[in-house]
Amino acid sequence: MHGQATHAASAIFGLNALWIAVVLFTATYVLIMTEKVNRAILALLGAGLLILLGVVTQEEAMRSVDFNTLGLLLGMMLIVNITRRSGLFQFVAIWSAKKVGASPWGILLMMSIVTAVFSAFLDNVTTVLLTVPVTLLITDELKVRPYPYLFAQIFASNIGGTATLIGDPPNIMIGSATGLTFNDFAVALTPVILVVLAATLVPLWLMWGRHMRADEEHRQRVMSFNEREAITDRRLLKQSLTVIALVIAGFMLQRQIKIEPATIAIFGAAALLLLDNFGRDPEKQSHHVHAALSEAEWITLMFFLGLFVLVHGLEKTGVIHWMAEHLLQATGGDFRVTGLAILWASAVLSAFIDNIPFVATMIPLLKATAPTFGGDAALVPLWWALSLGACLGGNGTLIGASANLVVAGLAERAGAGFRFIEFLKVAFPLMLLSIVISHAYLYVRYL
Repeated sequence: MHGQATHAASAIFGLNALWIAVVLFTATYVLIMTEKVNRAILALLGAGLLILLGVVTQEEAMRSVDFNTLGLLLGMMLIVNITRRSGLFQFVAIWSAKKVGASPWGILLMMSIVTAVFSAFLDNVTTVLLTVPVTLLITDELKVRPYPYLFAQIFASNIGGTATLIGDPPNIMIGSATGLTFNDFAVALTPVILVVLAATLVPLWLMWGRHMRADEEHRQRVMSFNEREAITDRRLLKQSLTVIALVIAGFMLQRQIKIEPATIAIFGAAALLLLDNFGRDPEKQSHHVHAALSEAEWITLMFFLGLFVLVHGLEKTGVIHWMAEHLLQATGGDFRVTGLAILWASAVLSAFIDNIPFVATMIPLLKATAPTFGGDAALVPLWWALSLGACLGGNGTLIGASANLVVAGLAERAGAGFRFIEFLKVAFPLMLLSIVISHAYLYVRYL
């Protein structure tokens, strides 16, 4: 470990740079888990201290930030924020509920599918922010308990988000670090995600679905909703759908056009801002652009910014290399064992700690194993193991993923709060079921 750290042996006051990097990273991680201080503040403070204490220079810190990840996240956030104003998401939710005759189980099924599909093409936090209020409105009209519906939507959002490059932040980070494209993710992960989603809905039906009942009068109330009234701006709806279609086409043609996803997403957002503001007076334009930008999740973006620098501190001081050597020793350098160990460790750890810093640490760690396993191309199955473990593992507890906490917050405001243990009892076994399916899939297809 010390042999790797010679180029960063000492920092300010002759302190050991390696230990500063480890202590700052660990302290940031522990404080994030306590949820006493906002995670963006902690990550930026940790990154700033690494520079101030001389472990990394400011130039190195800036180079370590993955602007492709940040740009892709920001671009998609802006596109969703502008599209939201058209009423598209409420339209789809109400239309789905009416398609199944407002039957309680049918609504749970349809809202799960809608949430999973939206989560694959938007990000899963935004998806639940858009669909959960509609679910709460429908369950209130039906006079049924909202908990099973919200539970199903949490699972669907994390499962759906795993299917594509843009659905979940860990996938965005993996894609950006490895050059894997939108199509690579879709081809590798969508088949297993369809199985996982179907397999998750079966226990939900046995537990809750078969006992769900609603009075005819209450069902008629839901059937009387007019989904067309949800569309508040038809011009914006057409513009948004056009831009979203072109952005996704851009992601799918990424290899051919040789343009990074961040550029595609930011350009799509800029084009949609232009279309939305075309012909408006300057004051209205400022108001609309300000609204779209202020609704972006800046906390998440700033958290990423600090995190990239903190992980670079571990990389520069040789900690990551040391961890990679120990991972290979533990798995005996066996590729198959390594892949499955990554899947299970990622899943269990991501249930209790935020999967974003976990994946940020794992990316350079796995890259360091490339020489042992025959180069970067040989590592691809390990990236799928990390993605499946980290994204699906988030379903294990209420704190496992950002979407879970967002839904819990919305539920609490509506007077239908979640209990950590109540959620854990059902969620953890269901999460393990999804990992068992992923284990079998990875083993048969890749390992």
